[in-house]
Amino acid sequence: MTGEIRTRKFGQTKAAAPVLLLTACLIWSTAGGSRGTWRYDFQNRIFTCAEEMYMPALAYLNRTPGKGIQEWVKEKALAWLPLVTYAEDHAADAPAIEDEETLAKILEAQANDENAVDENGNLVGDPGQAETAAQTAAPTVDMSIEKLRDFDYLLSNFYTVDSSTMIGPEQLNADDLLSRSMKIDNTTGGPKVIIFHTHSQEEFVDSTPGDPATSIVGMGEYLTQLLNEKGIETIHDTGVYDIINGQLDRSNAYENAEASVRPVIEANPTLEVAIDLHRDGVAEGTHLVTEINGKPTAKIMYFNGLSRTRTNGDIDYLYNPYIQDNLAFSLQMQLASESLYPGFVRHIYLRAYRYNLHLLPKSLLVEAGAQTNTVEEMRNAMEVLADTLAHVITDG
Repeated sequence: MTGEIRTRKFGQTKAAAPVLLLTACLIWSTAGGSRGTWRYDFQNRIFTCAEEMYMPALAYLNRTPGKGIQEWVKEKALAWLPLVTYAEDHAADAPAIEDEETLAKILEAQANDENAVDENGNLVGDPGQAETAAQTAAPTVDMSIEKLRDFDYLLSNFYTVDSSTMIGPEQLNADDLLSRSMKIDNTTGGPKVIIFHTHSQEEFVDSTPGDPATSIVGMGEYLTQLLNEKGIETIHDTGVYDIINGQLDRSNAYENAEASVRPVIEANPTLEVAIDLHRDGVAEGTHLVTEINGKPTAKIMYFNGLSRTRTNGDIDYLYNPYIQDNLAFSLQMQLASESLYPGFVRHIYLRAYRYNLHLLPKSLLVEAGAQTNTVEEMRNAMEVLADTLAHVITDG
């Protein structure tokens, strides 16, 4: 993934900041250093500089007697020229270096996307938040459209926003997100869903080491079987994208997955849904489990990447034209899950990067259970997920 890095004017302000600090120090020195009157002199000098910058006419009236207007203007202009010249000369180089470093950090953060939150969206490691027993939940959240139209209500009841990113009401608009159809076209033959695993080595508390059937890949195989039984033709990509030269290496897992999955999508134009199925990582004392139909069932979490950081804004080199469709898909899945199986889902997690959600408009990243769940709990979760998915993408 490459993209032209555009220099922002904001860098000019950062480039000038050291000069402004140096100027302040010089003013302090000339104002008398550490003498008892320095605070008064310093304040007086700041007011004078502000007056000269923002109210030049008033400053001219208060000028030292004997100076003509031309001489006074020339003096003030020359006083500012070194600062302006320095800022312009140095602004062009700094942002490029910063963006290169930012890009590397962004790709690294995307590669290591395990979430450090519990079932309630709290940071793991904090005391008193582990869930250790199966629970049977009842609907407790009002999902009426009137309530969902309230951005603050929607955000606080259905989402966890990572500190790396941000979202506003123009994107999280319930009317828009719920009006987008997530139904697949079942009038044509061919596969409709592809399931893959960017992180194929994720296992569970009682997994058999080295046995894919008891890892997240095995859960993907079971989900594929369930969807096919429901008449939703599904492909399971079992490629390994996080093992390099025999060693676990996630640094390019998302790029490796895209390089393999995209040709499959292009070769099967009937595919409409792409699911990247993961297992979450939580504190060892956290057990993401609930009880559904009398069976212990691992909780799941829908996950969205916004291709936007709180610090630098939109990430051009992680462009995703389908962000709104992705958000619509996860919200519709969230509401269906809450309605059909209360307590099954955690809050939708929003993070800054892309996570291959640009492969198709109906792309979904699912964090199913965690390393503290059992294989049985995970298989039970796949049954519930298959039912929920069928409800959202088909008319049945």
